Amino acid sequence: MNTSPSKLWDSPLGPEKGTSETRLSDVLWTNSGGLVWREERSGRGILVIRDPLGSPPRDLTQKLSVQAKVGYGGGDFSISGNTACFVSDGRLYLQELSKNSHHPITPACGQAASPTLSPDGRHIVYVYFRKGEDSLGITETQGSSLPLRFAHGSDFYMQPIWHPSGNRIAWVSWNHPNMPWDGSGLFMAEFLPGKTAATGNDQILVAGDPNGSISIFQPAFSPDGRYLSYVSDQEGWFNLWIFDLATGSMEPLVKEPYEYGLPAWTHGLRTHAWTAAGDAIYAIRLREARASLVRVDVERRQVQPVVGDLSSYTAMEQISLSKSGEQVALLASSPCLPRRVVTVSAKGKTLTWSTLNPAPPEKAYLGSANPVHWESQSKVNSGTPGSSCRGLFYPPRNPRHQLTSLPPAIIRIHGGPTSQALAGYRFDIPFLTSRGFAVLELNYRGSSGYGRVYRDSLKGQWGVADVEDTFSAAEFLVSTGRADPHRLVIMGGSAGGFTVLLSLIRYPGLFRAGVCLYGVSDLLSLASETHKFEAHYLDFLVGSLPQEENLYRERSPIGHAHAIRDPLALFQGEADQVVPPSQSDQIATVLKEQKVPHIYVRFPGEGHGWRKDETTETYLRTLQEFLEQYVA
Repeated sequence: MNTSPSKLWDSPLGPEKGTSETRLSDVLWTNSGGLVWREERSGRGILVIRDPLGSPPRDLTQKLSVQAKVGYGGGDFSISGNTACFVSDGRLYLQELSKNSHHPITPACGQAASPTLSPDGRHIVYVYFRKGEDSLGITETQGSSLPLRFAHGSDFYMQPIWHPSGNRIAWVSWNHPNMPWDGSGLFMAEFLPGKTAATGNDQILVAGDPNGSISIFQPAFSPDGRYLSYVSDQEGWFNLWIFDLATGSMEPLVKEPYEYGLPAWTHGLRTHAWTAAGDAIYAIRLREARASLVRVDVERRQVQPVVGDLSSYTAMEQISLSKSGEQVALLASSPCLPRRVVTVSAKGKTLTWSTLNPAPPEKAYLGSANPVHWESQSKVNSGTPGSSCRGLFYPPRNPRHQLTSLPPAIIRIHGGPTSQALAGYRFDIPFLTSRGFAVLELNYRGSSGYGRVYRDSLKGQWGVADVEDTFSAAEFLVSTGRADPHRLVIMGGSAGGFTVLLSLIRYPGLFRAGVCLYGVSDLLSLASETHKFEAHYLDFLVGSLPQEENLYRERSPIGHAHAIRDPLALFQGEADQVVPPSQSDQIATVLKEQKVPHIYVRFPGEGHGWRKDETTETYLRTLQEFLEQYVA
């Protein structure tokens, strides 16, 4: 057994194995009890169908790439009866589940997302983006007429759904400068085939406020049409609420310190679904970065956890309920189990539907995510002597090696910044821990998953609170004997890359090295260049322009990059429209001028994150070489 403390451990988890995980993004039931899910294969979205009889899955779509591109994407397809409706190259397509042929029903202009067929199958409502304007579109499934706008006037639209009668549509919308988790509204309007446009007077605000401070997420009608369920953070946590259409009354179904919703970074997200009988709702809830499944009895207001086999999974996404009985389908994973499509019975018995090819890494190299929290002395939002910080800790794990000294450690900063590191499967974590690194995924102040107060604690303090929490995370690792104080690494992408750069600037020498993926370096240029969805995100995170221009300059890493002294690896997609390559180019130029050890890799054809298998493999190999050179 190798006990060398001075070098990285050898590991069978090579960079080429980082491309082996099946990338799944959604799953839905068919009427016949089968499942359709979406796989992403080196940048192409493929719909896969599997019938309920246990036959092998087959590709439903073959020539087209199923992918919606409104904002960050999502809402790629829906299933109704025996028909799939999906988005490809901005157009809507229909395809019968029993056939391999498809046909377009909308023209090639603009972008579409979240297509949903009406109960009678004659119309589709969808999110439509064209020439900088968002709206809800309506089109006939026969494709015999041009699409019309059903609702417009708000800056953003999301999650349109039909009432079971087909005569009403509900959706979520919001306006700048809000993000959907800051303030959004749940609207409803009548639909008549002869009147396919809902004017402002026709739209009823059911809950929330598109210009206020209550966030709404994922509406869903009960099968009998009596209720409209949704998720709201009105009382501090994303909890389930219910609206009675007959009486107009609304109330929370659950009131507990769990998150039943998510920040809506993408379209088509689902965390709850009604049973076919309409007497209960199954929901995914989050606490301490771990997911669990519960059944909520609507009349009794009782919450019953679903356990059994499902207890093996700590991350769950995209819930869907069968058309009869109570079978739940979702995407599930854990740090030891790669993401797969599973179905769950009311008693927690699970079945895996998706194939795992090639096989996942040996379990001996996979470890659990350990929730950790600590108090740090904060200089901002300091109403109390300290500030609570949270994260997930992964110790080194490799059966071929044994620790004889404190290990090197990587503090990973998630993007967003309104996001969260969850206890799910990501190959790059065992890739690092099997080489002898400890990994701490930091859910700094501003992260989602811990209630609205924690999420809002980054307001006006981005570049301050997150950097403070990164410093305190390093102190925590060292003071608790979890890491070698001389071999700390900071790593992050996008907004996390911004924190990486500022941490290296403000705490030179604290980290042996840094890794920055498509990181933000210039706040002023980002505010003018980024896409519509985040055009005013910095108003919340930093302050409004032009009043706070000096603050933007003060917190922009590019203005202080000459202070970076520690080795830095930069990775950037050349087609990134969220954080343009110029943001990384500027940092690389300063590092070269200052003769700071660094590498800079630009990936052609890649955007905000890696989609191609060859990119993932090259990134992991280059990362390994960088860490071996500067940290081992």
